[in-house]
Amino acid sequence: MRAEINVLGTFEATIDGVSIVPTAAKPRHLLAVLSLNVGRVVTAGALIEELWGDGAPRSAHSTLQTYVMQLRKVIADAMPDADKLACRRVLETRQTGYVLRLDQDVLDVDRYLRRAAAGRTAGTAGDYEAAERLLRQALSVWRGPLLVDVSIGPHLEIEATRLSESRLVDLALRMDADLYLGRHHQLLGDLAALCARHPHMENFRAQYMLALYRCGRPGQALEVYHEMWTTIRDQFGVDPSPRLRMLHQAMLAGDPAIEDPKFVVQKWGSYAAAR
Repeated sequence: MRAEINVLGTFEATIDGVSIVPTAAKPRHLLAVLSLNVGRVVTAGALIEELWGDGAPRSAHSTLQTYVMQLRKVIADAMPDADKLACRRVLETRQTGYVLRLDQDVLDVDRYLRRAAAGRTAGTAGDYEAAERLLRQALSVWRGPLLVDVSIGPHLEIEATRLSESRLVDLALRMDADLYLGRHHQLLGDLAALCARHPHMENFRAQYMLALYRCGRPGQALEVYHEMWTTIRDQFGVDPSPRLRMLHQAMLAGDPAIEDPKFVVQKWGSYAAAR
């Protein structure tokens, strides 16, 4: 039996190439929670809280059991006739809840996290070619926001936030690796988009400033700083961080160190500091 589960984007779950994702909203939601916890027991209480929040009906436990039965039927329909009864081994009932049992490496989140960890390790060791390649591979696993087509509750919301933050860190690290490798020209478009989407993230602003400066566009680099300064002063009443102000002063002074590719890794995107 060959299974695959993808949650970094639209929800996809297949067994031997046949989809096991229900069309009904609640069973679909249930399968999504179990999929993100593949191999781990999820308690009935946690599932009820995820599916209904504070508005769980009195019949929640029996309704949950009905959804599990529906999922088992979908799983059985995807399996060869000889393996129909194996659906109970795939979706097991435990004393406290349920567990989805599938082979290792079926979940795209695990593939992303494993490659990202390898990329961070490579960067910490100073191998920025490998770091950039591994981080790019990790980030390519993402096809969109977590479970973009599933209505998520409190537990999945926490997981979505955790993974989104991890993705942003890995994006910044990948940009650092590219800057170290002298690829500032290729980064301008991506960094402009990232600054627009995440206007309060100084890492992307600093990287965009460096890329513009190294491309012979110091005026635009300084404009990026002033936009950041205006944004956070108006919205939060604070100044940019000392490191961003230092970068701004270095650019005003024409400090030749800014042209050194190691500058970004040493001061603004340290892999060691990001671990």
